[in-house]
Amino acid sequence: MKTYLKTLGRMFSHHITRFLSIIFIVFIAVGFSSGIGSSNTKIDRSLEDYYEGANMSDLIVKNEDGVFSEEDIAAVRTLLEDEGYSAEISTGLSVDVNVKIGESDRLTRLYFLDDFSLEGDDWAVNIPQITLDDDIVPAEDEFAALSLVSNAKIDGVSAGTRVTLDFVDILRQLLAQQGMEEDEIDGMLRLIEMFYPDGIKEDIVVCGTLDSPLIFASDGEPSYTNGEDVEIPETGAGLGDLEIIQSALYFSSDIIPTALASFLGTGDIYISLADDEDVPALFTGGYEELVDDLSAKIADLFVAEPEEGEEAAEAESTVRVISLYDNFSVFSLHSYSGKVEALGWVLVVAFIFVTALVVFSNISRLMEEERSQVACMRTLGYSPFKIIFKYALFAAVAAGIGGFVAYFVGAGVSIFVYEVFNYSYLMPPMSGYFDVAFFLVVFCIIVFTIMAATLVSGIKMMTVAPADLLRPKPPKAGKKVIFERMPWLWNLLSFKYKSTVRNVLRYKSRFLMTVIAVAFSMALVMGGLAILDLCTTGVINSVSIIGIAILIIAFAGLLTAVVIYTMTNINISERNRELATLMVLGYHDGEVSGYIYREVYIDTLIGVIFGYPLAALLIWVVFEMIGLGTLGGVSWYMWLAAPLLVALFTWIVTLLLRRKIVRVDMNESLKAIE
Repeated sequence: MKTYLKTLGRMFSHHITRFLSIIFIVFIAVGFSSGIGSSNTKIDRSLEDYYEGANMSDLIVKNEDGVFSEEDIAAVRTLLEDEGYSAEISTGLSVDVNVKIGESDRLTRLYFLDDFSLEGDDWAVNIPQITLDDDIVPAEDEFAALSLVSNAKIDGVSAGTRVTLDFVDILRQLLAQQGMEEDEIDGMLRLIEMFYPDGIKEDIVVCGTLDSPLIFASDGEPSYTNGEDVEIPETGAGLGDLEIIQSALYFSSDIIPTALASFLGTGDIYISLADDEDVPALFTGGYEELVDDLSAKIADLFVAEPEEGEEAAEAESTVRVISLYDNFSVFSLHSYSGKVEALGWVLVVAFIFVTALVVFSNISRLMEEERSQVACMRTLGYSPFKIIFKYALFAAVAAGIGGFVAYFVGAGVSIFVYEVFNYSYLMPPMSGYFDVAFFLVVFCIIVFTIMAATLVSGIKMMTVAPADLLRPKPPKAGKKVIFERMPWLWNLLSFKYKSTVRNVLRYKSRFLMTVIAVAFSMALVMGGLAILDLCTTGVINSVSIIGIAILIIAFAGLLTAVVIYTMTNINISERNRELATLMVLGYHDGEVSGYIYREVYIDTLIGVIFGYPLAALLIWVVFEMIGLGTLGGVSWYMWLAAPLLVALFTWIVTLLLRRKIVRVDMNESLKAIE
């Protein structure tokens, strides 16, 4: 046991570079994948907390025939109580009409709320964050308003602005939206003008702004009057050709003139189930089933009387029920977060292959360097299990340290992803929750991959007899390569390039592992560029996804650097004697470095070539999972940018390794038995 522990301790101290290599590959693979994948849960948890804190309306019932009576509101409340829910109900009216603000007309959503107050004390549902301007105090007989805080597509009306509401014009627009003919509208308005020849107008001062829990997407919000049915895109990719509201103003319903109360009275019922413990979590199957069920039952309360000759079953409801699944801001954020999670799983699969190759190369080379120790341990009676366990422990400790670092990297990545969503949304306060379950699943998958690679390397070593292990491994036999059978090409190469080609093809296993690892890295870089291309070409209208795409490219580049560094470092370690011989023969530092660099660049170039079909497959899978984009739609210049990025990281790695190459100890290397 003492001997066993000594060899184990020596292995950790003598092979620190390989130890660090495994740590790096684990924290990159696990940290990045878990960070991207768990961002979905962080976003949804933050949205759930916001939903509960702001008492967001699960359902909005809009009366398409005008107003709700007190009996109608009581009927909705009774229905909810009969269903066993203690819902919070608020009432009011919201309309989308053109309002002159400043010098221009804007499509503005006007909220007339029964529980409106400037301080927000009386708001029962959809409680906003209000910021008042203390220097603006309305007169006692003057109505005040609050403006939705500005973002990319909805322009906030600044505090101090005076807005004049022309209620006759508002009524005209609403009647037109309901499908009334123009001559009928004119007749109705002429009757009103008989009593109000000067019109019905109200001058309002905007006293502050608010953050609405219902409208926070920078893409804006579709107008309720965009046609018969406003469909929210399932992909959450933007509003397309839908008409977007440009401003939103909030008032007390007391502002509605008495003469128009029957037309502009209570047209909305806001229902919140957020405080009910029996309500399933937001965006779960149970929640969706609940709101669909309640929506249908509420709609059935307001079925119009069938016209003469019409079957009762054909009569339609006079209300429209809008759930959070119909709210663009909420649904698109949830949709995007789901796409990020799907992206995380794709990355996990890609990282598995790269991790397996890097670990297999490291452990295989480590065992080759300790052939004599393995032979001695077997001669001393150690079982193959104990010997393999030593190397498995080496890899497991490195994986454990990498996993520990990866936890914090993943948490940081998820925070970063959440923050970049602020470019597309006025995000709710961020939840401190990190999806540990997702992290553990990814970590366990990567650890299993590492152990499997170590086991394969160990079993391969255990098949060699101890006597053969005690002998130095014979050098790879030199033989003609395929290019030597093409004299017209071979004779064009100088001696150093002939030597490089021979060396590249001489060590086939190392060559293949480097090429495959670079190919997967290239595919990841191209995947990030393809997602970036979706954003820059307008397929995805989200600045946030640009941030995620750049993050993928950065981590893929870092992975490329770790892969090439590891493989090249192994290459140098295997060929110290060869490099020392070149130095003795008088080769300069640049020539010796170039001897290795040329092989690295050739391996990388071939890896990039094979990386293209892998990249195409990865992009196709990603696009299928997120439901956006086509492989043929990726811009041509992205296919050129990917190899340039891989080449950049390769060049940086070769610069870092130059010192190790030129500092090879000639005496020690030439004394080594070979």
